[in-house]
Amino acid sequence: MQHAVGAPLPPDGPGHLPGPVPGSIPGPGTTPGWEHQAQHPGPAPQGPPTAGWSGPAPQQAPMPPSPDTTGHVQLPPGGPVPLPAPPPPADTGTGAAPLAVLLIGPAGAGKTTVARHWARSRRVPTAHISLDDVREWVCSGFADPQSGWNDQSEAQYRLARRTCGFAARNFLANGISCILDDAVFPDRPVVGLGGWKRHVGPGLLPVVLLPGLEIVLERNAARSGNRRLSDEEVASIHGRMAGWYGSGLPIIDNSQCDVETTARILDDVLARAIASPPAW
Repeated sequence: MQHAVGAPLPPDGPGHLPGPVPGSIPGPGTTPGWEHQAQHPGPAPQGPPTAGWSGPAPQQAPMPPSPDTTGHVQLPPGGPVPLPAPPPPADTGTGAAPLAVLLIGPAGAGKTTVARHWARSRRVPTAHISLDDVREWVCSGFADPQSGWNDQSEAQYRLARRTCGFAARNFLANGISCILDDAVFPDRPVVGLGGWKRHVGPGLLPVVLLPGLEIVLERNAARSGNRRLSDEEVASIHGRMAGWYGSGLPIIDNSQCDVETTARILDDVLARAIASPPAW
């Protein structure tokens, strides 16, 4: 059990053996400071004199944290992310609106790079939360899907998504917008969009980043480590992502766009989504 700094120590009892008192003389076969505390008392603790009190100065209970302190903001129950208000007419893009964005796309679409650039270019505090980065927090026992998709890798993905969702809610509760990126498949709505909606809230704005197959194959080939997939797997994921066409979600084809241009298009798409939220 941990005790706050400055809080009174717990009373002695079963399982709580106090340490030796300064000046005590432990005898053979006894626990230091237990049998001989009364026989050999140590010097009394020194403290500032108090009127009418000859013993040690009383300790004060710690003050509870201020509710305004960052990190102690109570998360709203239920739907923690309301739909953002439309930006003023004079603003372009998303302006200063607080947002929760989910950037969807296949491996090699540029989700992480675009999300990070968009977050950095906003005029208001914005955080980027990458699912793959959070999943790789597991150092020992990391379940790599490339070695075979199994219950353990599936469980680590679920845990990473819940962790990202909690982080997003915490940032939003402290006035910081956030953008998450994940390869969400349209044929698994309960696990994908439904899961993110449960984790973050109904105000989450999903956008699909879907360049051509030759582009994602080229970008995937430039990767290294466990983030580089086989061409067959990349093609399979890209084919499944095509199911987002006709879903009603905004889709950005960034095949011919650099990162800065794609981030600017993303901001314009989100501004339109704020004015007219997509049904999902």
